[in-house]
Amino acid sequence: MNLQTAILQLEKHLLEVPQQFQQFSPEILLNKPAPGKWSKQEILGHLIDSAINNLKRFTDIQCFPQPYTVLRYQQDDLVVINRYQQLPLDHLLQLWSILNKQVFNIISTISEEKLPYTVIIPSGESKTLEWIAIDYVEHLEHHLKQIG
Repeated sequence: MNLQTAILQLEKHLLEVPQQFQQFSPEILLNKPAPGKWSKQEILGHLIDSAINNLKRFTDIQCFPQPYTVLRYQQDDLVVINRYQQLPLDHLLQLWSILNKQVFNIISTISEEKLPYTVIIPSGESKTLEWIAIDYVEHLEHHLKQIG
């Protein structure tokens, strides 16, 4: 996937994801497939956490000295602390949508000169800002496939 494709995909998801989630019954949304696994609603919560963390990354990478080091976040803890399983679906969809509209705004306007900025990911590998933006959309799509 290239950056332009990722931007177009994100724009498509902004339209489709809320409609997709509205089709699920509460029982399906809140069902955990196995102990220690997230429900569909918790996966949406994880995608909210991903948007929050990556929105900060997309802006910080452009402002701070390079290489920029990405910090890992505690995804399982955040899903529990934010109580995504207990919150109303409309609340979560609004939050997901507004965060991803801002992510879209940021990644679709990154200047050509900043796309190759160096980023060190948690594994220690060196990547680029462009790679991080594409990876964000690929990560989103991975979880949307899990939701079905």
